[in-house]
Amino acid sequence: MPPNTRVEVRRSSRRRRTVSAYRDGDKTVVLMPATFSRAEERRWVDRMLERLRAREERRRPSDDALRMRALELAERYLDAAVRPDSVRWVDNQHTRWGSCTPEDGSIRLSRRLSGMPSWVVDYVLLHELTHLIEPNHGPAFWDLVTRFPKAERARGYLEGVSAAPRLAAGGDDLIEEADD
Repeated sequence: MPPNTRVEVRRSSRRRRTVSAYRDGDKTVVLMPATFSRAEERRWVDRMLERLRAREERRRPSDDALRMRALELAERYLDAAVRPDSVRWVDNQHTRWGSCTPEDGSIRLSRRLSGMPSWVVDYVLLHELTHLIEPNHGPAFWDLVTRFPKAERARGYLEGVSAAPRLAAGGDDLIEEADD
């Protein structure tokens, strides 16, 4: 088991053979039959942690893959009018999905996007690529962004993801805001 990995094992007498695992915030929950020995528990926890890690890696492309995808999107939807100098995942964006710096051609995407559908990540990439051409959210900006066929759907998806925690907390006082 990797260091600093919090694991909670939940044993169930109703489970007979199956083992499953999922992430719950900063810990991993492993569900297994109550009849498993401690040695079997250790073996299954290690196995499930590896499976989760592999699945998360497949869902989260590397920075290089992200840059390649950005170049493909720029060619397809922006007539190759822009080529970012760098595109990377970041862990410090908690209120934005992405950001860019037009002066140096850099784009950063929040790691919160990892695991979301690819068309949502594509939308955020295209949104930030468009900022390299049009820095503001004016009509020219939106004319370019809406070339992406799933732009409105992706915006709705992201708005729903942003609203969910507020709604779960008793969202009677929900204030809507675009999270660009």
